[in-house]
Amino acid sequence: MTLRTDYSSTRFAGLRLTMVPLIGALGLLAACTTTGSHETGFDQLTLAPGDTGTCESNPCRVFLKIPTGSGSYVVTANQVKVGTYAAGQTVDLGSYFSSQAFQIVGMDVPKAYAYVPADL
Repeated sequence: MTLRTDYSSTRFAGLRLTMVPLIGALGLLAACTTTGSHETGFDQLTLAPGDTGTCESNPCRVFLKIPTGSGSYVVTANQVKVGTYAAGQTVDLGSYFSSQAFQIVGMDVPKAYAYVPADL
């Protein structure tokens, strides 16, 4: 039995022509889900609702800009309560060793995402 490894075959070319546009479309769709800016930081990030940040170190300290409003709001990280903070403040949420999705509960704003590299 011989294994065919001819990557120039018609079947492989057809698959390649189908997959390249599909992968590109998925990439564009993922980019459209981000509503804010993309921040990069070495050991800390300052994010606002809708922002995505990439930290280049582990752990990563995260600050979150709470939009103006009245009262205080609970902030969660991956659905775990971090604390309660006043509207209109930039708050220190602490240091994280893994990626987090931050939500301001009770405020109609998108989540902020912090991507933290794995500690190898």
